Amino acid sequence: MKHFSDNWIKEWCQDNGWTDLFLESRHYWAFPPHAVMPLPIPKETLIQIKAEKGLSEDEKIWSLIAVTVTIIAIAFTYLLHNPMALVFAFAFTAIIVANFELEY
Repeated sequence: MKHFSDNWIKEWCQDNGWTDLFLESRHYWAFPPHAVMPLPIPKETLIQIKAEKGLSEDEKIWSLIAVTVTIIAIAFTYLLHNPMALVFAFAFTAIIVANFELEY
């Protein structure tokens, strides 16, 4: 799951003079001003961008999927008089929520 939109990071890079942005193993790298070596985008900056911009498109889609699966599970639980659909929905949603954790 992508936690950041590439456009958000590109916008920050343009505003701060960083160039040649690229993604390497889930980390954003770019050349700082007057540098000859790329550096990872500072995690404080990524936290600030995330706080300002909110959820990425992937996160919005996965949130919608989790809510949809839960609603369907509630209907199946009611119709079948069996809680296993809710157990499945809980496990599925737990995995999605765990993927929301940011890894720096």
